[in-house]
Amino acid sequence: MQKPLLDVLVTDKASAIAPRDLVALAKPRITLMVVITTAGGLFLSQRCTSLDVTLTAATIWSTLLGTALVVAGANALNMFLEKDIDRHMPRTKNRPLPAGRMAPRVALWFGVVLSALSVPILAIGANPLTALLAVLANLLYVLAYTPLKQHSQYALHVGAIPGAIPPLLGWTAGTNRIDAVGMVLFGILFFWQVPHFIAIALFRKADYARAGLVVTPNVVGELASRHAIVRWIFAGVAVSLLVVPLGIAHHGYLVVATLLGAAFFTWGCYGLREGTGVKWAKSLFGISIVYLTLLFAALVIDPFA
Repeated sequence: MQKPLLDVLVTDKASAIAPRDLVALAKPRITLMVVITTAGGLFLSQRCTSLDVTLTAATIWSTLLGTALVVAGANALNMFLEKDIDRHMPRTKNRPLPAGRMAPRVALWFGVVLSALSVPILAIGANPLTALLAVLANLLYVLAYTPLKQHSQYALHVGAIPGAIPPLLGWTAGTNRIDAVGMVLFGILFFWQVPHFIAIALFRKADYARAGLVVTPNVVGELASRHAIVRWIFAGVAVSLLVVPLGIAHHGYLVVATLLGAAFFTWGCYGLREGTGVKWAKSLFGISIVYLTLLFAALVIDPFA
């Protein structure tokens, strides 16, 4: 007979884990970044005066909590599914499951429970549309992106969909609709993720190959991957400017976004030069994070609006 979850957590030797291992399952840094981008979508929904949006404290906290739970749950389920893969990469081999500090079924139940809890919180505290989008993001990440990583380089593009939904969650929580602004917020994150993760794949391609994961540099080569980075950065910068004609941001954001985009694009183009290698890829990865952080800060603050 299957032991109840509480018994598993208390009596199963392999499940007698430190709280920090449960936290590790949630990938807290990723979860925090997702919550921040969701908060950005919430804030921007209030700026849209044509919709006359007034957010209550209950809506704000339910949206942020529900988002944190659904993302943490998806991350835990991802670790459950990739426990054998993680053993082959130095970056992941010390995670709770490959290191043997946790029984796999604990991670499975942890992910399922967190994911399930998020649905009523978002549906009641925000609205059913936001809950539906969160469920879609969770399922795409766990059931599509995670297994596809072992078969196709295009797993990156599939994974970029749930990765881009968080600001849309914030927007729909405030507006209860999917519109042009929400899709532009989605697009900013979608187009940003591709060059960001190709950069990671460039300096970790040996680890990914050893683990059996299919990534762009190992399929099309380094030079083609660098060209892809430049194309996706250009598209992403163009999308980031669309919030201005839509009326959510103004000339201050336009100036900052243009300068940030020009710097990001220029450094991407630098990678096309002969002799640029792992060092450039690592620097682009870091610059991409700075770019996104400053871009969203400019979008929220909208200086000189």
